Amino acid sequence: MPNNLSAPNGPGRPKDLAKRQAILDAAKILFLSNGYASTSMDAVAAEAGVSKLTVYSHFNDKETLFSAAVMAKCEEQLPTLFFELPDGISVETVLLNIARGFHHLINSDESVNLHRLMMTLGSQDPKLSQIFFEAGPERMLHGMERLLSKVDQSGALSIDKPRNAAEHFFCLLKGAGNFRLLYGCGEPLTGDAAEEHVREVVGLFMRAYRPETA
Repeated sequence: MPNNLSAPNGPGRPKDLAKRQAILDAAKILFLSNGYASTSMDAVAAEAGVSKLTVYSHFNDKETLFSAAVMAKCEEQLPTLFFELPDGISVETVLLNIARGFHHLINSDESVNLHRLMMTLGSQDPKLSQIFFEAGPERMLHGMERLLSKVDQSGALSIDKPRNAAEHFFCLLKGAGNFRLLYGCGEPLTGDAAEEHVREVVGLFMRAYRPETA
């Protein structure tokens, strides 16, 4: 498995970082519009306005670029900082922030289109499905698992199986609404309806894992 993120050539230089971002943006557009097999490194270079050599200097191959593009999309809505438990911030507030970010992410047009693409690719190339899962869903599950372990240690909630709890949390947020979106027979919840759903899920989750002595 290639590294999900290759270090930029000359790390820290604004020009290199800007080029890397342009490559990622181009990759997200092309992978979603043309599919994985029909997206070449040459096409990504042209879309990003850089040379093919520059693309390879940032990302070793197409698999690495695909993985990084998936991770970048996730980080737009759920940066690593979301999975921290800052002093003075309630567990409910932290969970609500994660829930809002995740709900917005999975119901975005990009995410829905990417999941549809992966359903097609998965039957053709399971390796790509594994790359996608590790760069996207697995990264979020791992971050949430670590957070819930800290929550358990703090005593705010009683969570003896944080990995299972993380899966429960995200599955509750997806609900039937996300399935309808994927099938093309529904519209995403927005505004007050989205906030009500998020708050209902977080409330249910906290009641399920409330310490017995609380």
